[in-house]
Amino acid sequence: QVQLVESGGGLVQPGGSLRLSCAASGFTLNNYAMKWYRQAPGKECEYVARISRAGDSTNYADSVKGRFTISRDNAKNTMYLQMSSLKFDDTAVYYCNAGRSLVILQVSDYWGQGTQVTVSA
Repeated sequence: QVQLVESGGGLVQPGGSLRLSCAASGFTLNNYAMKWYRQAPGKECEYVARISRAGDSTNYADSVKGRFTISRDNAKNTMYLQMSSLKFDDTAVYYCNAGRSLVILQVSDYWGQGTQVTVSA
């Protein structure tokens, strides 16, 4: 069964850190570019970061640049998002995506079920 499972979300104070994981099963992750998206309550889904198949190319949304780091361990079939200096505006459900394209979302992409990140004092 093809599956992406996110974990690592939770409640954190402003300025804190969290590391999200996205574990793949049923397919080989190194054949796919990976992305993180997030959706805050009442807002549209927002791009966060992406990483190439080999992990040698990354890109970030301006809102998280310098605070978040995307990485992957193809041997473990897992992708990560290290989040630091968290802000209230980072509160959202975070989704991981695996796709053939590094840039374009396609119908054939795989999505995880999401993990909640709440930044609150």
